[in-house]
Amino acid sequence: MLYWLLYQLHSSWGALNVFRYITFRAALAILTALVIGIALGPALIRTLRKHQIGQTIRDEGPVSHQVKAGTPTMGGILILAAVLVPIALWGDLTEPWVWVVTFTTLLYGAIGFLDDVLKVRRGRNLGLRAWQKFGLQLAAGIAAATAIRFVAGNSPYAGEVVAPFFKSAHVQLGLFYIPFVAVVLAGFSNAVNLTDGLDGLAVGSVLIAFGTYTVFTYLAGNAKLAKYLLIPSVPGAGEVTVFCAAMVGASLAFLWFNCHPAQVFMGDVGSLALGAAIACTAVIAKQELLLVVVGGLFVAEALSVILQVLSFQTRGRRIFRMSPLHHHFELSGWAETQVVVRFWIVAIVFALVGLATLKLR
Repeated sequence: MLYWLLYQLHSSWGALNVFRYITFRAALAILTALVIGIALGPALIRTLRKHQIGQTIRDEGPVSHQVKAGTPTMGGILILAAVLVPIALWGDLTEPWVWVVTFTTLLYGAIGFLDDVLKVRRGRNLGLRAWQKFGLQLAAGIAAATAIRFVAGNSPYAGEVVAPFFKSAHVQLGLFYIPFVAVVLAGFSNAVNLTDGLDGLAVGSVLIAFGTYTVFTYLAGNAKLAKYLLIPSVPGAGEVTVFCAAMVGASLAFLWFNCHPAQVFMGDVGSLALGAAIACTAVIAKQELLLVVVGGLFVAEALSVILQVLSFQTRGRRIFRMSPLHHHFELSGWAETQVVVRFWIVAIVFALVGLATLKLR
């Protein structure tokens, strides 16, 4: 924990006092994760190619995607590695929230890793069965929710859900809090997983979401700012800002290799971990309901799949040319890069609306 070692010397060298500021350490976390990710990326890609860990493409997908078959996958390992180092260096490891969000991210990453390994071994885009995958996600969500509830302790907002746009709309869920959080984590991890279908789409959108929650966690951890903005004050949540910043840097690094034409895909080890990390961060900052807004793009992608399935099963007709939603626009004539950039713009708009709720109360 370099942060702790350096800060201990601030009495001898006043300049080191800067390490007490979360904003400074968050900036260092972004840069550290970015450098590590870009440095390790080529070696990881070579290793994945050497062991023939490539992506399989489903036959029913857009024909243009068939050329991507064999592209190295499981690149989410790069994101996780690039995040863990700056957290260890610049995070306050005495803060329980840092361990909770890191533990949750790795737990969902492990589920995604298992799914990816099965896909590679079987040589087709089928890993865990849907019920197995969702069951493991729910189990991981229950474990994470229990940890969140334990760390919250006797906090005024423990077990509560806070509604955006309102000054004092707090709902105490009691025994239903842990199942609620588990569903949020599992649901959002799946939403990010469904969005991961085009070069750079998921990681770019994740970057935007983490950038937004970097602001929310910092504000939640600052009692004065939280009181001024009428949002819940969560002691220790400010340290999660360093985690979010590291995720921003790691996402930027991965985008370097994942932009069109992608040299590597993140796989489920990346998408499930990132989705759960965003959701866990939102829960810690008491902005879980705002996920629907900040992560509006991911929600839209997931809803497009749900609506498509329901429509086909009940009416025998499809609503979209293909789901998830990004494939619909591809088949409508948009180039892949057009879909990605335009979806990023939509994600930015959702993020700005989410940030606007800070003053709309």
